[in-house]
Amino acid sequence: MSTLELCEKFFETRDVYKLMGIAKDAKEKDIKKAYHKLSLLVHPDRVPDAQKDESTEKFKVLSKIYQVLTDSQKRAVYDEQGIIDDDDEGKLTNWLDLWSKIFKPLSEEDISNYEKEYVGSELERADIKKAYLGGKGCINYIMNHVPFMKVEDEPRFKEIVASMIASNEVPEYKIFTEEPAAKRNKRHKKYARESKEAVIIKERIQRRREKDAEAEQEMSGDGNLEQMILARKNQRESNYNSLMDRLLEKYAGEDDSDTVDFSTFDKKKKLKAKTPSKHTQKSAKINNVKKGRVEKPRA
Repeated sequence: MSTLELCEKFFETRDVYKLMGIAKDAKEKDIKKAYHKLSLLVHPDRVPDAQKDESTEKFKVLSKIYQVLTDSQKRAVYDEQGIIDDDDEGKLTNWLDLWSKIFKPLSEEDISNYEKEYVGSELERADIKKAYLGGKGCINYIMNHVPFMKVEDEPRFKEIVASMIASNEVPEYKIFTEEPAAKRNKRHKKYARESKEAVIIKERIQRRREKDAEAEQEMSGDGNLEQMILARKNQRESNYNSLMDRLLEKYAGEDDSDTVDFSTFDKKKKLKAKTPSKHTQKSAKINNVKKGRVEKPRA
């Protein structure tokens, strides 16, 4: 499918300016800002696994449109003829690389600061209105298309939409005002499960960062690792020497006069073996045996 056909499939329009939410004469900085905002909503790393395939395709379409609108020749062709050249698509194989080159890496602090500015702003109200109309009142659709939207925010954005309905700013959709309880409970369970998974993933990432930081600290500097190994070796040797000193102090400080000469035991043993005992002599006499000879009794 062509880029414009994919635009119609995923975003229900072939008008790239309408899709990006910008004017036809928008400057490059406005195009970049719109691309950044929309791409965050469909970034493959920011959606559940079940939505990754579709989000990846949407991400590619947005990246392609950004390329067209920021290239003066390609933009002129689209403005004049309403077509987009897809023949050069093979020149860019990794759409995520394009995104990372355009925008600097975001830190948690950057995201947190932007969330504080965004929530409750006119921009958020406009996004809620657009998502309400785009999803025809489907709350799940709104949750997926408005940044930083959580289950806890439902009462707040429902009040915003209710005020829009009351002022005839938007039409009333029964799917919004009379949402079935089963659908609402299913959504809440899903977000609760994903919230727990997010906490686990965050903890794993934090542990990995701490391990990487420790490894980097050990390897950084001149000879830090060697010094650490040498210090541990010296500590082990010190502990061993201290143990030997305590043993020597306990057992090697006695008088040498108590030393036992085992050679005397050998001499006594040999002497004892040569001299027969009285019991042996008496036993030999009783059996009429003397020095190995049997004596005949006298008549």
